[in-house]
Amino acid sequence: MKRIGSSRLQLLGSAIFSEVAEWKQEAAGKGLDIIDLGIGSPDRPPSARVMEALAKAASNPGNYGYPTSEGSLAFRSAVSRWYDYRFGVRLDPESEVTTLMGSQDGLAHLAMAVADPGDVAIVPDPGYPIYSASLVLAGVTPYLLPLRADNGFLPRLNEIPEETAACAKFILLNYPGNPLAAVADFAFFEELVEYARRRDLLIVHDAAYSEMAFDGFRPRSVLEVPGAKDIAVEFHSMSKSFNMAGCRLAFLVGNKEAVQALRTLKSNIDYGVFAAVQEAGIAALDDHASGSGWEVASVYERRRDIMVEGLRSVGWDVPKPKATMFIWAPIPAGWTSRQISREMLLSAGVVVIPGDAFGELGQGFVRIALVQEEERLAEAVRRIGRFLHERGGRP
Repeated sequence: MKRIGSSRLQLLGSAIFSEVAEWKQEAAGKGLDIIDLGIGSPDRPPSARVMEALAKAASNPGNYGYPTSEGSLAFRSAVSRWYDYRFGVRLDPESEVTTLMGSQDGLAHLAMAVADPGDVAIVPDPGYPIYSASLVLAGVTPYLLPLRADNGFLPRLNEIPEETAACAKFILLNYPGNPLAAVADFAFFEELVEYARRRDLLIVHDAAYSEMAFDGFRPRSVLEVPGAKDIAVEFHSMSKSFNMAGCRLAFLVGNKEAVQALRTLKSNIDYGVFAAVQEAGIAALDDHASGSGWEVASVYERRRDIMVEGLRSVGWDVPKPKATMFIWAPIPAGWTSRQISREMLLSAGVVVIPGDAFGELGQGFVRIALVQEEERLAEAVRRIGRFLHERGGRP
């Protein structure tokens, strides 16, 4: 029998994630109580209003036919209303919005829709793994754009080789970011739009964490920049902002040609999101836009404070992020990202993700997800403190 499994599979994902899963099994086998701060999956349910809307819609026999791949006009219209409320951006629900089965679904397929094999795309390092994996699937060549702490994890656009920028199909960025928990101000988006316009470059902005910001910071949309819809699209997810991760619902908005390209591809792959889930999404977006919806940011702000202040008190100086459900923590001297992640799990039962799971420049960091209740985070801090004390901060 011929070998089963394409060569692409060897290039997908990070072996570190598989290793972390093995470490968890090893720790569980030792009888450790595991506090999992690894995967960024919300640990709370959506609002009662959203669950009621989902239950009611799921009881409607009319919702069990094939949905349209681009999503119902009712959901796309709710997205348009929310964008107007949240960012002051007007969207045509007919042509500038498409529905997705989670933003990862859209991110995985966009390169196939807008680029050809052999084309170049600019993606961040460190970056969410699907950014590079999507290019593998599409046969697109990545240019890895370094994001470093000394520039607030913002790219230095003028350091991209001009020949690369001139031939690239798109540049993908993510603010507020995963894994970096970095943020961008409006001036950066203005610079980005001007940079891309001069080079006829599509901007792809992953804004999945726009509603998870702290200390009064208000994330902006790249589409707020005048004329940005001509050259930019933006992903949003219902998973993080509304605790609807299991529902698999998201959307892409912006440039009509890019939206239509993804719609066309998706229409050949699947039949779209269950209508009942879309109705739950409408309830979430309309409640938020009316001011009656709940906010998730305050939950994660309290968790951030417990984790950051706690880790600082035990001698680990980590930055206090302005947004997202993550802490991007520089590790103590003498460790590698993988070493400290493994030893902390096997000794203290606390799961974090090694930074090099997100790219070569992630070495020297770990990502900590704030996806446990406050008392469990406080316990995680105590365990990490004991671990560092016992090791003298070193391997």
